[in-house]
Amino acid sequence: MNKSVITNLIAALLLALGYYFSSAIVLSIGLFALSGALTNWLAIHMLFEKVPGLYGSGVIPSRFEEFKAGISHLMMKQFFTDENIDRFLSDQGGSQSPINLQPVIEQVDMTPAFDALVTTVEQSSFGGMLAMVGGTDAITPLKEPFIEKMKASLVEISQSEEFYTLLKNELEQPDVLADMKTKINEIVSQRLNELTPELVKDIIQEMIREHLGWLVVWGGVFGGVIGLIAALVQA
Repeated sequence: MNKSVITNLIAALLLALGYYFSSAIVLSIGLFALSGALTNWLAIHMLFEKVPGLYGSGVIPSRFEEFKAGISHLMMKQFFTDENIDRFLSDQGGSQSPINLQPVIEQVDMTPAFDALVTTVEQSSFGGMLAMVGGTDAITPLKEPFIEKMKASLVEISQSEEFYTLLKNELEQPDVLADMKTKINEIVSQRLNELTPELVKDIIQEMIREHLGWLVVWGGVFGGVIGLIAALVQA
């Protein structure tokens, strides 16, 4: 049982006790507390759910497109700016945290490179000699060692300061940055398009549910205090 339900039950109990024992003070406290708690609970409910006949309810689902546009604007205008991208590239340039391309290189298929090497040998002056020792089948056992050596060499090159300097200079070109931001924007937009109003509602509710529950609690507390003051004034 959450704190909102407990608050409303306590307020309703005070209201019932005040009515049953004809206690004006307890009745007033219970009435005002229940009024404050229920009002805040209804306001929270209307924030996420559309209530027929109540204008302005269901504001989060109804403003779903504006919510997505706001996230997109925040991502592109605050995070993926030219300055932040440049700062990221600069930070990656130090010896402590260079750009690590090894995972990418490890996944690259080097078979076309080996095939190109075989073709080059076949078409060279060594082609005839190669045919005498079994043709391309004689080179096939060299495929795996060749690929491993190529990947190791590419990793070594990608981790050199000279390579990073060239990469950074190219990425900092205005047209390259603009193309990069366009692709990032497309990725962000694609991910946002996967969101649904129901999913957005669940995400926001999950983030702020605890704090919204306290609004009901404090609504009941302050309502009860106001009810006590009202009862004392009338006494």
